[in-house]
Amino acid sequence: MEHRYVGRSGLRVSPICMGTMSFGSWSDRNESFKILETAFDRGINFFDAAEVYPVPPSPETVGLTEEIFGEWIKTKPRDGLIVATKVAGAASGWFVPPIRQGLTAIDRHHVELAVEGSLRRLGIDYIDLYQVHWPDTVIPIDESMEALDRLVQAGKVRYLGTSNENAYGLTKSNTISDYEGWARFESIQNNFSLLNRRFLDELANVCRREQVSLLPYSPIGGGVLSGKYNDGQLPSNTRFGDYLNEDDPRQQAIAKRFVNEGTLASTEKYLEIAQKAGMSPVTLATAWSMNFDFVASTIIGARTVDQLDEALAALDVTLSDETLRECDEVHSQIPYPMG
Repeated sequence: MEHRYVGRSGLRVSPICMGTMSFGSWSDRNESFKILETAFDRGINFFDAAEVYPVPPSPETVGLTEEIFGEWIKTKPRDGLIVATKVAGAASGWFVPPIRQGLTAIDRHHVELAVEGSLRRLGIDYIDLYQVHWPDTVIPIDESMEALDRLVQAGKVRYLGTSNENAYGLTKSNTISDYEGWARFESIQNNFSLLNRRFLDELANVCRREQVSLLPYSPIGGGVLSGKYNDGQLPSNTRFGDYLNEDDPRQQAIAKRFVNEGTLASTEKYLEIAQKAGMSPVTLATAWSMNFDFVASTIIGARTVDQLDEALAALDVTLSDETLRECDEVHSQIPYPMG
């Protein structure tokens, strides 16, 4: 299998990364193990977790994903896996995480507590890629980067990454790190899909110029690009079907961003393109996100092992120039349907 480097690091990863955010909520231990085994058997060596997983986060389940994943890791050679996880972002941001009493920050205290907790739950001695789950807009960036650099110097972490960040935050963080001689962010994990091309506006240019790799998440738009929400469908036991039937205003806002008139109209067109190209819409969407030079590995997810086949099929797909042009035309007709 082709392997790609993450940023300027020594991490060589499969072009698809197995996400784990459903482990412990939508996927029980047995199903999680089946998903991991199937991905591993297909050559996937890159796995992504977070201290606040599974989703949706709750005080009762937080950390369970890392525990399940850590149990599975023991059955595999550690040096054959690239393990990524994340420290929860600041509680002053868009979400107050149900960990450390909802007082999280990207400072030395919380970073140290978080990494020790992740290492314990995962049952490993080091983390290959340690990421900030979302930015801290209060703590000075130099304080955060110094705290993260300490983890690298201590050997607890090999490389650093960030997530849900903007062009300013990524550039400022790495500029400070370069000036101080600290470890920098080698990757950025942001939402990027046929339904959300915002990354191409500014961040793609930063990644190319600064040799930072994108690790796209939600390549199938949270499941929307599969077509399961089209034709007025709101199936049960689906992420946004559940969110729209709950009272949590944050979850409802997320669902309406992903499932709306524009995204459904766009998806209808992508379904036609996929059919014409002779592949499933999930395969099309996953292959599209893997097609960019600044992308190291696309993060996929699954509730059940049966959902993996169509996404993993993208490993064997090269989209034609015609198909790529047709996808671009949809975006021209319905730009930025997720806002």
